[in-house]
Parts: sequence; C-alpha cells; structure tokens
Amino acid sequence: MIAVAELGTILGVWAHPDDDIYLSAGLMAAAVVGGQRVVDVTATRGEGGSMDEERWPPESMGDVRTNELLRSLDVLGVQEHHFLEGPVDIDMDTGLDQAGAEQVRRIMEEVDPDTVLTFGPEGMTGHVAHQDVSRWAGEAFETVARAGARLFHAVFPKSLAEEWLEKLAPFDIFRPGTPNVVADEAVDLHHDVEGPFLDQKVASIKEHASQIEALYEVFGDEGFRRFMSKEAFVVAATKGA
Repeated sequence: MIAVAELGTILGVWAHPDDDIYLSAGLMAAAVVGGQRVVDVTATRGEGGSMDEERWPPESMGDVRTNELLRSLDVLGVQEHHFLEGPVDIDMDTGLDQAGAEQVRRIMEEVDPDTVLTFGPEGMTGHVAHQDVSRWAGEAFETVARAGARLFHAVFPKSLAEEWLEKLAPFDIFRPGTPNVVADEAVDLHHDVEGPFLDQKVASIKEHASQIEALYEVFGDEGFRRFMSKEAFVVAATKGA
C-alpha cells in the first residue's frame, strides 16, 4: 500500500469547491504536515450549486463557494490553490469551457508534481464537469508530467459502498453507473483518515455550509465522520511506464 510520504509533490485537479475536500482532504493535510508541497486546482467556483435559493441566491453562489473553499483549505494548511479562468459551473449535464484544459496543462508543467489526484473518467458522480476535468488532467499528464510521476483516479472502495450508497441514494448524488466501486484489495492508495487529520477534514468540510447541511442533518456528526474517514485511489498511469 502506498504511503502519503511516497507521494512527493501532490497536485489535485478538481471541478468544484468541495470535490477536493470529500475525496482528498485527509491526504492533503497529512502531506502538509509531512513537509510535502500540495497544490490544489478547482475548475469552477460552483456557481450552479445552490441548494436553497432563498438562503443562497444563485447569483451569489460563486462568491459563497469561493469563500467556503478558501476557508476549508486554510483549515487543512493548504497554501497553494488555483481557480481556472473561464469554466463556469451550470448543472450536472453541462460541460465546461475547454479553455480550462490548457490552464491545467500549464499549471501541471509549472508545479512538476510527483502525484496527480483527480476523478476517474466517469467523474465519480457522473457529473459532466467532473468528466471534463478528469480528461484535462489525463491529457496534461501525458504531455508534461515528469518521468515516474503517477496519475491517481478517485474510486469508491467496496466496503464504503456497502455502508453508504443506499443511504446516499435519496440525495441523487450519483448518476446511473456511478460511482466506480472497486474491491478494497484493488485500491492502490487507501488512506484511512484518523485522529487529528479526521478532525481537520470534518472541520474543513463544515466550511461548505451551503452544500452539506442536508447530509449532515441525516447522518449526524458520528455518521459524517465515518463517511469522511476513507479516501481511495487507483493508479491510472505512471509516466514512462
């Protein structure tokens, strides 16, 4: 099993504020403590993500979610973050401005990461913007990643799926055919988020109040901590392999 310390410089490439927190906050926090460089990229500002239009009017969501993400990254100690210019979040079925692809390539070339974290081609939830970002990260990896660098795709381990997918079904998070459920033994990077790192991750996701309130009301603190305690990735590519 791959340890966080083996990941070197980490670049995460995601679509919306909070994607990175759900899928990789524990890894990011542990890497920061370990003295590794962590760079986080978000394609959009989550403009289309209002769950309650009275409390969070759609026209304000970009600003709301930008501030939520920056606060949540501060909780994790992540100091390097980039929003892409151009891509706008509309809905689950609308793709992103393809100008984002070149920006991802440029950032990856500048950061020169050992590890790239992103969605698998299904986009975890089937969200088209997630799929776009996965493709951009993969294309950039093929073009500019250093020899020996590894590209990781986020997956749903079977043990997590057995406990949570039925409970999550009422929230319509996952489109048909998603998430990509992988046998636990087939996961290459299985990070158990524990102790202070789990405290950080939960505090970090709580900064995304506009997005999590319904989930939190159903699962409560204990359930939310269990759900957030697993992060899983498979190696999608190794440069030069």
